[in-house]
Amino acid sequence: MQGRHTRAMERLLPFLLLALGVLLQLCSCSPPPDPVVCTHGKSNCTVTNAYGSFTDRSICHAANITYPRTEQELVAAVAAAACAKRKLKVATKHSHSIPKLSCPGGRHGTIISTARLNRTVHIDAAKRLVTVESGMLLRDLIAAAAAAGLALPNSPYWYGLSIGGLLATGAHGSSLWGKGGAVHEYVVGMRIVTPAPASKGFAMVRELGADHPDLDAAKVSLGVLGVISQVTLALEPMFKRSLTFVKRGDSDLADQVVPWGRLHEFADLTWHPQDGTVMYRQDDRVDVSTPGNGLNGFLIFRASPTRATIDARAAEVSMQLRNVTDVARCAAAQLDVSAQEKQAFGFMNDGVSFTGYPVVGYQHRMQAAGTCIGGPEDGLLTSCIWDPRIDGSFYYNSGFSVALSKAPAFIADVQRLRDLNPDMFCTGVDGRVGLMLRYVKASSAYLGKPEDSIDLDVLFYRSRTYGIPRVYADLVDEIEQMALNKYGGLPHWGKNRDFAFDGAIAKYPKADKFLLVKDRYDPDGLFSSEWSDQVLGIHGSPTIVQKGCAIEGLCVCSDDTHCAPEHGYFCRPERALRGPRWRRLALAR
Repeated sequence: MQGRHTRAMERLLPFLLLALGVLLQLCSCSPPPDPVVCTHGKSNCTVTNAYGSFTDRSICHAANITYPRTEQELVAAVAAAACAKRKLKVATKHSHSIPKLSCPGGRHGTIISTARLNRTVHIDAAKRLVTVESGMLLRDLIAAAAAAGLALPNSPYWYGLSIGGLLATGAHGSSLWGKGGAVHEYVVGMRIVTPAPASKGFAMVRELGADHPDLDAAKVSLGVLGVISQVTLALEPMFKRSLTFVKRGDSDLADQVVPWGRLHEFADLTWHPQDGTVMYRQDDRVDVSTPGNGLNGFLIFRASPTRATIDARAAEVSMQLRNVTDVARCAAAQLDVSAQEKQAFGFMNDGVSFTGYPVVGYQHRMQAAGTCIGGPEDGLLTSCIWDPRIDGSFYYNSGFSVALSKAPAFIADVQRLRDLNPDMFCTGVDGRVGLMLRYVKASSAYLGKPEDSIDLDVLFYRSRTYGIPRVYADLVDEIEQMALNKYGGLPHWGKNRDFAFDGAIAKYPKADKFLLVKDRYDPDGLFSSEWSDQVLGIHGSPTIVQKGCAIEGLCVCSDDTHCAPEHGYFCRPERALRGPRWRRLALAR
């Protein structure tokens, strides 16, 4: 008995080390590498993302990269490519798009990096407007606004995104109040550089004001209209918010999911189905005189000791390959979750430590986090846990939304699936993170959410080798197909696997309007690629049907060879859906 206990603790040790590492609140870190690497100065380049891998494991190529510092240089870069009819794409220092949105078509395209277009252009404190260049990081926008006594009312939780990049993919925080949680809802002006006829010098700047009919196309554009040069956002006076995490059972989650989002301005939910618990985020504005100088130091976004990150991944791989008992996997996940709960998931009352709820702080300190990108270089002693230079965390991140009106039924279906075997949620998804639910308001943007929605974020294990299945590989497939097919859900433009985008554009009532603007702005499709044409329904399909494609999330299986029969995984009907197109990976037991 003692021997078994010792072996179990040995398996859990790397997870404990990782939890300890994030709790150390390290201030140094090796910033992540640039996702564009060139072998000859600025030419012969490869393109990937912050995780070092696109969903189909491909590495994209480009002939060259350019780094404009001004709008004039940006216009010149677009004009040069347009004159030569070369494909164009935008990339930044921290390209976090999981699909291939930053890949130009073919090997002879040009990458335009907006990393040096990162300045504040103008702040009008009286009118509460800020204009910034598109390469500015969200972190720096938040700081610049705060220095003027202003606040961006909502934002994604990760502040390492560029303004242009987060707008292109519709990135968001969580709110149904006011204009909602998506940053593009606060855009009231934009300058965008697009191709032009030779008579206009092959490139032009289009200025879109708040009332311009094309702004609803440009606010969420997937990068296919041109290069955003500047963005003007409507802000609010600086305010404070008060946050408390409340842990409850999930028996009434289906009934609570809608009213909770209406009740609290910055509400969200973290659901751990294996434990039958939900962490409700109770987060609202309070008077600025309320004491507190809280800080969002979200643990996952802090620098972690690289050795601990590598050891944690090695333990995860070992558990997957040896199919370690569900009891051990659930115990490992629970230890990590308990450690995070005790630290309020990284929120600190005074910017140093957590001493109890509520955590009260100014908006610019509470709304987002990401310190692992900003520390001084330390020779990779510490790093972001997903840094591709280390053999650390490697996972899929699927994001998809379901209309709020359908959310209770969707939650109930997931609970029925959970009741078949709760322990599969310890490994089929990352049990340490759980299912993250955020609220997104309906948008006027043509490619924004057509109606109020609940967005589900799921992290789950990914093998570094093509075609190697994960334990309970069918779990996320079934949840996601249920959301997309049964409930008409939408994949997040910047994070999901290939199959999820098949037919998605047909669910956007104003997609035709977007495509008309695209044809006017870029009639030769210089900013388009094979991937964007597939996603937008212009030509082809984003799915890839080949051996092992269902294991990789490239297709929905229709044949056993799409799975991994040599590992015991076959193509079987969904347990919950029972539809002809809805099939899943299934481990023969």
